[in-house]
Amino acid sequence: MSRITATLAALKAQRRTALIPYVTAGFPYPDITPALMHGMVAAGADIIELGVPFSDPSADGAVIQRAGDKALAAGIGLVQVLEMVRQFRLRDTTTPVVLMGYANPIERYDQRHAASGPGSAFVQAAAQVGVDGLLVVDYPPEECTALAADLRRHGLDLIFLLAPTSTERRMQQVAQVASGYVYYVSLKGVTGAGTLDTAAVESMLPRIRQHVHIPVGVGFGIRDAASACAIARVADAVVIGSRIIQLIDEQPADRVVAVASEFLAGIRGALDRQSAASTPS
Repeated sequence: MSRITATLAALKAQRRTALIPYVTAGFPYPDITPALMHGMVAAGADIIELGVPFSDPSADGAVIQRAGDKALAAGIGLVQVLEMVRQFRLRDTTTPVVLMGYANPIERYDQRHAASGPGSAFVQAAAQVGVDGLLVVDYPPEECTALAADLRRHGLDLIFLLAPTSTERRMQQVAQVASGYVYYVSLKGVTGAGTLDTAAVESMLPRIRQHVHIPVGVGFGIRDAASACAIARVADAVVIGSRIIQLIDEQPADRVVAVASEFLAGIRGALDRQSAASTPS
């Protein structure tokens, strides 16, 4: 059982919703990410999604694009991201870490680093430093069978996005290869765009669960405790990204961890109070 599966199963047994923050690696300062990850865990994060900076993102809105550009300008690439995870694991061996990004950096990594055995050099390196899952925005499920098998051999999960426009066939394809959890994108468009429609999410998740039998997290448009709690009523996890990036942008280095932690602690508290209120005595 992967760390992601074990974490989500434990939370389900406690009737608690997973809180999954997203941050761009190397933002807003190139050396702050491991400390920021520890701070978010202390504030109640259950899984961390760590964004791999990329120059041509297709799913990211302006906020996360700017964060990625700043990290790239500071020299942050996939090699540096893996080192950040290694540093995080020196103190935390339990919190799952998911790398979220695009195919190009992974394929370039494989081109530049010879694998020491069968499978991908990147997957081997990710497993060695303590990565638990991979979400590649532009890898379609029908082309990921070999990657999924390679990840499973190394104890990692392959996570996929589903969207309001996803067809029944796409859900079935994702169900065949996904593990850990599925990330439902609640809005049409990029990160940070539009207004969250909780009614639409509520109507979509039963359709997804007809095909996908692993936990479903929901992200895009969750900005505060109210929106997180609304989604938590129907989802297994809430994912928050753009709002955290906005909050820590332009903060002095000695304030970044505190600002992110305070925000997440408020979300965690609201989720837990809602869970406690709905649990039969």
